[in-house]
Amino acid sequence: MGLALRNLIDDLGQLPEVRYHGRVAGVVGMLVEIAGLGQLAAVGNRCQIELRDGRGLDCEIIGLRGDRALAVPFGALEGVGLGCKAELVAEAAALRPTEAWLGRVVNGLGEPVDGKGPLPTGPRAWPLRAAPPPAHDRARVEGKLDLGLRAINTFLTCCRGQRMGIFAGSGVGKSVLLSMLARYTASDVNVIGLIGERGREVQEWLADDLGPEGLKRSIVVVATSDEPPLLRRQAAYTTLALAEYFRDQGRDVLCLVDSVTRFAMALREIGLSAGEPPATKGYTPSVFAELPKLLERAGPGVGAGSITGLFTVLVEGDDHDEPISDAVRGILDGHVVLERGIAERGRYPPINVLRSVSRTLPGCNSAEENALIGRARALLATYENMAELIRIGAYKRGSDPGIDEAIRYNGALEAFLAQDKAEASNLAEGYRQLAEILGDPPDGFGNGG
Repeated sequence: MGLALRNLIDDLGQLPEVRYHGRVAGVVGMLVEIAGLGQLAAVGNRCQIELRDGRGLDCEIIGLRGDRALAVPFGALEGVGLGCKAELVAEAAALRPTEAWLGRVVNGLGEPVDGKGPLPTGPRAWPLRAAPPPAHDRARVEGKLDLGLRAINTFLTCCRGQRMGIFAGSGVGKSVLLSMLARYTASDVNVIGLIGERGREVQEWLADDLGPEGLKRSIVVVATSDEPPLLRRQAAYTTLALAEYFRDQGRDVLCLVDSVTRFAMALREIGLSAGEPPATKGYTPSVFAELPKLLERAGPGVGAGSITGLFTVLVEGDDHDEPISDAVRGILDGHVVLERGIAERGRYPPINVLRSVSRTLPGCNSAEENALIGRARALLATYENMAELIRIGAYKRGSDPGIDEAIRYNGALEAFLAQDKAEASNLAEGYRQLAEILGDPPDGFGNGG
């Protein structure tokens, strides 16, 4: 039996016995008002509107006003008119993934968009909006995870099940950094969500940055910037649902979401359409309620599996204290700051290790490792404090031994933090290289956790 026929039989088995219909009573902006569903409709339900030309348009009910349901579409509203039939869909939004989804690219609804044919359906439905495991049942975040990047492995060590934010302005090198993490991280599976990406860049990123080897152990969920906000929001839920599927199979999953900011923007558009009052910078209150529900789904599971979450935040105008950055930083277990000034002077990845934090440190390191990175941080901080005076030649060598030492080591430390996108570096190697730069014995470094 062919795959398409098996999928059709599964779909037929899920059809409801009773169908409920309403009619379109109004359209304002992206909001569709549906009358006739009465008390049957609930927030979060799906419905399908029959367009004038007979095609179907999927929508989600996001609010209720009087006896009318307020719905937002997953596609364009062209063809929707007064009196169009709207059918309530009884089944909750869910995915039925299998191992065969690895190596595939899907949209926010879990449908294939890579031209490689239909996807097989698994026996169990995984809800798109699942609750995270209970806090008291979760395993602890422990055991170092090799991300393949020297700067993060040594100065911002990440553990399995940790959730980290990558904060960057536009055009600073975030996409290249994500591709390096996807290729070099020592995880079993990658689930990558590209939320609100430029359509032109998706294929380039898949072919040139992620590459065939990276894609082989990954599932990529794509919702481009021109797609409706409901589909962009849904892509983030789909990404976490797929990560949860593999986590519950006992796998260590690396979940990359780019970006949380565009997810929040989609939520803002949906909330404003429903009549929600705007708050800080136009973001509605529901945005800040929804962020922890998404981000908390990453982390260790109840059993052996884990989801290590790396979530990018696109800081507006390089303001790292704007509302979404501030909210996300308070939820996650650490943050990596990419700085435009570092990128402008040609050091990639442009990670500012002094402004970045991993909350698993110093607990996951040995005392020797903590002493090593503490000394390196102190040298970098000393140089940073005097950088302007040093560059304009106002500092006279010999005035301060500590500053002289920082100047002496700065070139080697900057070279250590730089890494070509085709180069991988493991945990132990990073600590050894740093120890050699600072003149410490390399034995015993990089094996903790």
